Amino acid sequence: MPPILLACLLGAALLAGCGEGGAKEGARVTVYVSAPLGGPEMKAGRQLCDGAREEARRVGTVEGLELAVVCLDATEGEGRWTLAKVGANARRATEDSTTVAYIGEPDERARKQSRPIVDAAEIAELGGIGGDEAVKAVVAAIRAGDASEPRQDVLKAEG
Repeated sequence: MPPILLACLLGAALLAGCGEGGAKEGARVTVYVSAPLGGPEMKAGRQLCDGAREEARRVGTVEGLELAVVCLDATEGEGRWTLAKVGANARRATEDSTTVAYIGEPDERARKQSRPIVDAAEIAELGGIGGDEAVKAVVAAIRAGDASEPRQDVLKAEG
């Protein structure tokens, strides 16, 4: 799969359902993070969520849009991530009309479960990078703002 063109996808997401002028000033845009928040992989999951939340707090608003981060736990039962929970997290993100990006799980196998779900909804999925880096990429794409001119340099995501 070729690298995700975040600027293009974010531009489409911001324009969809927002009228001709795009998203309204003060509108909320949401970045979902799915990570193991319990169990043996908790440290990596918490780092991913904390990094994304901290960067979003630091930025606050982007181009007049409120940037929010929602962290979802990808673990069940014994504190291990499951394909069912990862899929449910991805579906939850696709059901939120404010979603502009999905930061996938630290484990590549888990991202293979969530990627087709968010791709089908044309939501940019970032994986294999830190939460702060992912939010910085989202912010850069929002600031680039022109969906007709996707910028490859905006995103460092795995293909």
